[in-house]
Amino acid sequence: MRAAQITTWRAPLEIVQMDDPTPPEGGVVLKVLACGVCRSDWHAWVGADPDVALPHVPGHEYCGEIVAVGAGVKSWQVGQRVIAPFILACGRCGDCQSGHQTICATQAVPGFTQAGAYAEYLAVPYADANLTLLPESIAPDLAAGLGCRVTTAWHALTGRAALQAGEWLAVFGGGGVGLSALMLGRALGARVAVVDVVPEKLAYAKRLGADVVINATEGDAAEAVREATGGGADLAIEALGVEATTVGALKSLKKLGRMVQVGMPAGDHAVMPIPMDVVYSGQLAIYGTRGMPAHRYPSLLSLMDAGHVDLAPLVTRRIALSDATRELAAFDHAAPAGVAVITDFES
Repeated sequence: MRAAQITTWRAPLEIVQMDDPTPPEGGVVLKVLACGVCRSDWHAWVGADPDVALPHVPGHEYCGEIVAVGAGVKSWQVGQRVIAPFILACGRCGDCQSGHQTICATQAVPGFTQAGAYAEYLAVPYADANLTLLPESIAPDLAAGLGCRVTTAWHALTGRAALQAGEWLAVFGGGGVGLSALMLGRALGARVAVVDVVPEKLAYAKRLGADVVINATEGDAAEAVREATGGGADLAIEALGVEATTVGALKSLKKLGRMVQVGMPAGDHAVMPIPMDVVYSGQLAIYGTRGMPAHRYPSLLSLMDAGHVDLAPLVTRRIALSDATRELAAFDHAAPAGVAVITDFES
């Protein structure tokens, strides 16, 4: 099969021929239909993720068609189109049985702990515990986001911080997760403020329905959120994983507010100072989140199928596998609005 491989940190991905994967026991092999290019992939590309050893095939936002089924798989067959969360939980341990698959101790993570989906084919373990049938109404390029950016935002809003209709949501970072949080938040009845430093991203967020957009280069973003919301946001989503936005998100909250750390703190930002006096005096709640358990797909898919949210504007660039390096490098700076999805694996 054809795959894009990291062979040197920050170097162009090498397009190589590899053996097609075989299905593990309890798993399947997918023909990859689409794979998103995510900021988390950038962390792998620059060497900031300790799980990644070279050479390595990145890619964790995928959808595909089952082309082979391993021994022991009960629920799936060749020809079905499926999606899966990027955290593939075992489905058997105590955490999984309690519904907390994202903390499974034996989880597999394509693109990080195993070969990922910047490739024509992908082996997916623990199929019965993780796969979800892809509705015919959802195109593969959009479905790729249901492996990470969209599902991560959905779980942050509903599974961790319980966003309520009428609340103010502040989103710090207008990338894929941030835009997902914006659109899902509005679908849930929240008012949304988006903070970023790129005028084009803010303009795009405004077109997608943001009530307020704030350019963090033009002053104190947290103060601007508090002023725009009449005292502070009820919930803040940090969608970049850096100190400036984490601190800003906390300081943007009203008393008794909640903040969810969605962005992945890695490299120089793995440890960061935060204003604990603000947490203490505001009696704030801070949540961490990573991915979404597979059992929460129905609530998101029903929202989409009912027409309450159209996530199609997320995908602004459909690219070839050979273009993936360019998109990864864009994360070194302020990336363009929207997200890129690999849909052509032959060029």
